[in-house]
Amino acid sequence: MSPVCPCCPDQKGNDPAIPLTTGVVRLAPAQDLWSTVRNKPVKLRMETSGLGSEPPMTIHQMFLATVQKYGDYPALRGKKDGTWVTLTYKEYYQHARAAAKSFLKLGLERFHGVGILGFNSPEWFIADVGCILAGGLATGIYTTNSPEACQYVADNCEANVLVVENNKQLIKILQVRDQLPHLKAIVQYKGELEQTLPNVYTWAEFMKLGEGVPDAELDALIDSQKANECCTLIYTSGTTGNPKGVMLSHDNITWTATAAGLMTSLKMSEEEIVSYLPLSHVAAQVQDMWICMRFAAITNFAEPDALKGSLANTLREVRPTSFLGVPRVWEKMQEAMKSVGAKSSVMKKKIADWAKGIGLQASYNAMNGDSSVPWGFTLANALVFKNVRKALGLDRCRACYTGAAPITKDTLEYFMSLYITIFELYGMSESTGPHAISWAEGYRIMSCGKVLTGCKTKLDKPDTDGNGEICFWGRNVFMGYLNMPDKTEEALDAEGWLHSGDLGKHDEDDFLYITGRIKELIITAGGENIPPVPTEDALKEEVSIISNAMLVGDKKKFLSMLLTLKCNIDDNGDPTDELTPLVVEFCRQHGVIASKVSEIINKKEPAIYKVIQEGIDRVNAKATSNAQRVQKWTILPQDFSISGGELGETSPTMKLKRPVVSKMYQEDINKFYGE
Repeated sequence: MSPVCPCCPDQKGNDPAIPLTTGVVRLAPAQDLWSTVRNKPVKLRMETSGLGSEPPMTIHQMFLATVQKYGDYPALRGKKDGTWVTLTYKEYYQHARAAAKSFLKLGLERFHGVGILGFNSPEWFIADVGCILAGGLATGIYTTNSPEACQYVADNCEANVLVVENNKQLIKILQVRDQLPHLKAIVQYKGELEQTLPNVYTWAEFMKLGEGVPDAELDALIDSQKANECCTLIYTSGTTGNPKGVMLSHDNITWTATAAGLMTSLKMSEEEIVSYLPLSHVAAQVQDMWICMRFAAITNFAEPDALKGSLANTLREVRPTSFLGVPRVWEKMQEAMKSVGAKSSVMKKKIADWAKGIGLQASYNAMNGDSSVPWGFTLANALVFKNVRKALGLDRCRACYTGAAPITKDTLEYFMSLYITIFELYGMSESTGPHAISWAEGYRIMSCGKVLTGCKTKLDKPDTDGNGEICFWGRNVFMGYLNMPDKTEEALDAEGWLHSGDLGKHDEDDFLYITGRIKELIITAGGENIPPVPTEDALKEEVSIISNAMLVGDKKKFLSMLLTLKCNIDDNGDPTDELTPLVVEFCRQHGVIASKVSEIINKKEPAIYKVIQEGIDRVNAKATSNAQRVQKWTILPQDFSISGGELGETSPTMKLKRPVVSKMYQEDINKFYGE
């Protein structure tokens, strides 16, 4: 390891909240707030005071500052043959430097990509940070991508090296290798190679490659890096067209990690998390890699089958201090607990129901700043809440978060009834992750919180109800889309505000509520603008057996709805015809014996159709105008999925691809309108 940089003295006596001394501020001269060229720096949105005025730093400066103070603390923990193996911050730093030298040896050019394709692991982090130290652009690629989609990203970022997890991912790259003119080498980080191929290395071989590269050469490269230059690309899965490469600068990452951690009162070297969501997605990357690095936290890596069931065991083993789940993860937990509850004795059910009533009241009291708890809370906590937290592995968890897609009120209140509050976050790849945050000191159910400290939000062109397009300003706002000036101009206006495409409003306490997407708005024949998500979510809350709901009616006289029922998923993640145990039980309670989706549709099962219609009637009763009422609906034979094309590939947020669904079920839609 090279000697500590002389310009980064570790001055004690710092403000304890900001324990980093990073030395010299390194900025390249820049005139514009945006850039679409890989090596062109940007002007930072610096404030004159407060958090927005903090001195900018590079990734290396942030990393080194943590290593100097917390070098012997654990950083990364992963399982090897069933036992946990730990790397300290000092070791993590040394590994990242070694990887950086190997990338240089393989011919990584300045501002060229290193694509990383695989499940979360220490090697993923080391490759990413090593790439940045070596002057490259770290680029995560979704493991669910087809070979063609991998080729698009690798070619777009001009990747010199691709780092893949295993043979399954390697095969994808080999299929498109001849269409990647910039590619010089491939590294496989798990297992041995199944065949010897030129310029394909195992992780062990790769880490040794750069041993001959002098420290001075790497240090000179690190010292030439500027905080306002690009270091990371996040590819957003557009629901239309090719993915866009979101360019993030060193300052985007280091500043946002600092701001998010300070706003949520993280303590240096006391945090511990589980890494399992895709690192190619901004939310997981910022939390698992960057916030942890900034606050000397421990990142524990889950098993690759985490989302198929093993996550529960990892959570119980690790007992993280904070946990980020996308809505689908929280829904799965809710479904699992409900099906366990359904099998409990009458006595146990009675105790649970009693406790849940108390839990919900106590949670609402806390949300409203009332520290009192209902009578019986201590007993309910001892009998139920503590045991539930322990069973979930959340007994040490100070904050549970959700983000990346809308969550239903039903799920939020279910956890509140168990005295677990889920804090909602809001942001996008283009804002380096978070822009609005809910936390213990500030949250409201169904709101995504308040603007990140040091940033600003404005609502563009608000309507009479105060709904406008949510626009962002702050040092979290991205540089631009790589090689896409037109798309960049659509996202960033002339003043430099980022237009999110989301509609939202603020309440009197400045809490932000998302009310829809501009592109998703349904404009009826009568000219009324209707955001579909609130109606879809309301129905899913009213009728628990519905999996997906999609509102249709653009340019039509009335609204209709396509519905799917909750069904079991096979090993490939494809929906089956089998109803989930909870739906089967629901049917039984309504006097219907059915185990398949097709049985309900073929018989137009009156009791089930009646339940759905009653749910729609209740949703319609709350509609603000006649135009917002749902007049017709149908149940589709199959649930939506990524493989079916109805859901976006950004697993596990899986955004609904409305244009695709409309095309696939055009006949059903035409029937609604007698066309």
